[in-house]
Amino acid sequence: METTTQCAVVGGGPAGVMLGLLLARAGVKVTVLEKHADFLRDFRGDTVHASTIRLLDELGLGNGFGALPQSKLGNFRLPAGSGDSVVLADFGLLKAPYNYVAMVPQWDLLTLLVEAAEQEPGFTLRMNTEATDLLRDASGAVAGVVYRTRDPLTGETNGSGEVRAALTVACDGRSSALRSKAGMVPREFPVPFDTWWFRLPRTADEDEPVASISPRFGASDVLLSLTRKDYHQIAYLAAKGLDPKLRAEGVEAFRARVARLRPDMADRVDQIRSMDDLHMLDVKLNRLPRWHKPGLLLIGDAAHAMSPAGGVGINLAVQDAVAAARVIAAPLLSETLDDGHLAAVQKRRWLPTVVVQTFQRLLHRAVFSQVMAGKQPNPPKPLVFVARHVPGFAKLPARMIAFGPRPEHAPGFARRKP
Repeated sequence: METTTQCAVVGGGPAGVMLGLLLARAGVKVTVLEKHADFLRDFRGDTVHASTIRLLDELGLGNGFGALPQSKLGNFRLPAGSGDSVVLADFGLLKAPYNYVAMVPQWDLLTLLVEAAEQEPGFTLRMNTEATDLLRDASGAVAGVVYRTRDPLTGETNGSGEVRAALTVACDGRSSALRSKAGMVPREFPVPFDTWWFRLPRTADEDEPVASISPRFGASDVLLSLTRKDYHQIAYLAAKGLDPKLRAEGVEAFRARVARLRPDMADRVDQIRSMDDLHMLDVKLNRLPRWHKPGLLLIGDAAHAMSPAGGVGINLAVQDAVAAARVIAAPLLSETLDDGHLAAVQKRRWLPTVVVQTFQRLLHRAVFSQVMAGKQPNPPKPLVFVARHVPGFAKLPARMIAFGPRPEHAPGFARRKP
């Protein structure tokens, strides 16, 4: 089956759904392709920073967002050795109401955005639809995508087709299939750790708020627990390349690792029944030198994979989507879109990407590399001194983390009143 749209967005994550919503509000005919049957998947980020919260207010979605289950982070602490820590960023020093980082299950955020987008006549979301290749026109420019569909019950392939579009936007993540099909190779930066995700049940007497995050640092590993309604979503961080060793040691040894870091959960680690219950994430930190080709634009993790450090990935991807919508909406409507417009999107978002990734690389060296090597985290002493002794200093990194460099505002065509 062949369909035609003005913009084909591949990937129904935060960047793809936000871009679809914004373009649809501009009057662009946009089709979002998502390979999964729903958004109810674990092991994805939950941090929604102040820049995104402000954006949702500008889009008229603030009340809906506020009604979602969430907890609020008031500060960001940096391990400073010998079990001590220092407040590096105090979000409470920022101007209300954008003086916190929210922890919100990502599927709830995506559902909120989709419900808003589906009110626009030009928006189409196609679930169970996986883009597998690029279509090209006679000049070699990208002209859409080839896709296959899956049965939502069996997962078996049950169809295929094409979506032709004036622009294809790849929002399909760090393992982007479209990036590979386009022959685009990102520059990789070293990362000292990988992440193993799994679930543990939550007991009825626990009082941690839903969506809160609880970090625990060990001798050479880290455990992060994200609290859901009925269970804990756990991330175990250890040295990159350790996966074969962990699996060779077996599930009993892994349970012991978890119990050591979270003694309060030792009574339920037997719920990790085998090593197959672990979902290993090969953590990447990279970026493409060029985010576009004629007819094709990459944003979010497809253009620049982010480390989990700082939880900024969702927000940087959303900011990419806002910048892209502002630049490409009018040219799409007037059928004047060219490669210069796509280059303008990258130019707008290049500096924020480099700044955030540089911050993550510094955090890797100062904290995670030290921990993974079995050492106490040793952040720069001048930074620790300033954070402890200079009044108001914590407001600067708080603003950088909460809003990031060059935060984007909703385009006028997308704004709505609550």
